Amino acid sequence: MNELTLFDSLLNDVFGDNKLPVAYNKAMYAPRVDVKEEKDAYTIEMDLPGHSEKDVNIELDHDNLTIESVAQETKEEKKEDKKTKYILKERRSSTFARRFTLPSDVDAKSINASFKNGVLTINMQKKSVEAPKKIEILAS
Repeated sequence: MNELTLFDSLLNDVFGDNKLPVAYNKAMYAPRVDVKEEKDAYTIEMDLPGHSEKDVNIELDHDNLTIESVAQETKEEKKEDKKTKYILKERRSSTFARRFTLPSDVDAKSINASFKNGVLTINMQKKSVEAPKKIEILAS
């Protein structure tokens, strides 16, 4: 098992294909991610079309990294919906949360995120991990 298997998403385990049930008339989804490992760092890239950096919240709680977004319709949008008859409406608000358990070699202080052209990128530097220590057995 390599370190990247620890990046398993809780939602993937529960829902398999990254689809969540529809709730409150809004499609909920879990955007797919790419996770890269380099010599000194890990990188998570997540496509978030239609979102901005203001819509996304990232939190680190011990070794659990949570990325979530709640995009809600405004009252003005709902009023426009009553005035307008949609023939097809595929663009909706979306809500998601993805959780990742980080490997033990991630330096939590080094985690940073950027958002450009609908892609969220999270960079995490690796910290040096102590080499195994041989413990001497004392005779009694």
